[in-house]
Amino acid sequence: MDKRVANAEAVIGRVKEGMTILIGAFGLCGVPENLIRALLRQNTKNLTVVSNNPGTDGFGIGLLIENRQVKKMIGSYVGSNKTFEKLALSKEIEMELNPQGTLAERMRAAGAGIPAFFTPTGYGTMAAEGKEVRDFNGRPHVLVPCLRGDIAFVKAWKGDRWGNLMYRKTARNFNAVVATAADYTIAEVEHLVDLGQIDPDSVHTPGIFVDAIFQGTDYQKRMEPGPKRKR
Repeated sequence: MDKRVANAEAVIGRVKEGMTILIGAFGLCGVPENLIRALLRQNTKNLTVVSNNPGTDGFGIGLLIENRQVKKMIGSYVGSNKTFEKLALSKEIEMELNPQGTLAERMRAAGAGIPAFFTPTGYGTMAAEGKEVRDFNGRPHVLVPCLRGDIAFVKAWKGDRWGNLMYRKTARNFNAVVATAADYTIAEVEHLVDLGQIDPDSVHTPGIFVDAIFQGTDYQKRMEPGPKRKR
């Protein structure tokens, strides 16, 4: 039951070329910085990365994109990553955009053992091309498959040696669904606490979903750019 490892390097070797990696975060909040840096140093290539967005230039998933480790990015928001934008437009990286709610539900469904689901989102657009459509209550719905990964990178505020996780405010974002939807889930936490120090009602991800956990270091916790217009 003790799932603790020393650091990101102790477990990053599980990531192999060609794997699909699910990475929690929303913009610059809740980013598993230690795991991303370790993957950057390992220099594993040909990865499919699933996350809400591709990070920013010089930070988060943006580091992996700049190092040409990502062959395909599945997300819902391009964001302010100029390097990713350039590579996508020149066809040097594959891009699959999903509506944000659909992306979250695809991973949640994978974690719940649901192979596919119907959603009205995307009907009548390019996102529905080639997919099965059915009417429910007089409204067309598109059949969307679940989305599962080989490895998941998760960032939490607190965790214990059993892998129980507690997120802090907005950092909960995609981390909670990402943690459930991979064959092997690695969690990095700001505080690795003793058993019982997380109230059971405050456990957002039960330890059954987590395979390895460690206490991260040197978090930058960057913030999104503020308003550009002078008040």
